[in-house]
Amino acid sequence: MRNYTEYYPLPQPNEVSKRERDDAMGSYLMMFASLGAGLPLPIINLLAAVIYYFVNKHKGRFVRFHLLQSLWSQIPVTLLNGFMVIWTIRNFMTQTDFSQLFFGLLWTTVFINVLYLGFSIYAAVRANNGRFFYFLFFGKLAYHQAYKVRYDDSKNEEVNLPPM
Repeated sequence: MRNYTEYYPLPQPNEVSKRERDDAMGSYLMMFASLGAGLPLPIINLLAAVIYYFVNKHKGRFVRFHLLQSLWSQIPVTLLNGFMVIWTIRNFMTQTDFSQLFFGLLWTTVFINVLYLGFSIYAAVRANNGRFFYFLFFGKLAYHQAYKVRYDDSKNEEVNLPPM
């Protein structure tokens, strides 16, 4: 059993291919999937991000990091947006008055979405330049999943070798 933690080295911007940079940038653009489909349903963004993740996750650690960070950060935003859509539809269907709590949560949701949009666009630009940008909490999680060296102690070998 190994007692130390190893990480693969982070690539320098000039070491990241144009294809990897484009794929990494695309992971942040999945938040516009429902707008492209013309639907206001937040779950479509998450589904697009999951599909994009599974299609591109084997294209290198740089791409995988950005895919994971985008996907992990999109989950709470999607859940919040979905909750607000359901609550709004419920209020319209039951003809219930909108409470101060509703409007407070609505403005909080709008603020979080604008913040998420800004950080995602900035991260997409950084990814397109071959650089990293770490979201609070989700960046560290994605880094550990993409760059940590993992071993199979029963075979005494690495199980997540870097892609060729």
